[in-house]
Amino acid sequence: MVDNPTGPNPLNSVPIEVTVALGRVRPLVGELLAMGEGAILPLDRGIEDPVELYIGDRLIARGELQEIDGEPHGQIAVRLTEVVDLSQGF
Repeated sequence: MVDNPTGPNPLNSVPIEVTVALGRVRPLVGELLAMGEGAILPLDRGIEDPVELYIGDRLIARGELQEIDGEPHGQIAVRLTEVVDLSQGF
């Protein structure tokens, strides 16, 4: 990170949306239209496979899903296992 002689970077306090991709699927349109409540859409990954974190369409990290202890029960988080070099920006 480059030092800023005028003080902290004001962009550090701007929220940004991170998308966590669990997997992908490519169903036919007809299959999607036929789905109802309770339908199952299998993904291309297993439960133990890493998830990918994106900002927009840029991969920024990989990690593993983890359940958080405490309340609310069943809340999940991502433990980062690999972070892409972001020194050149997004």
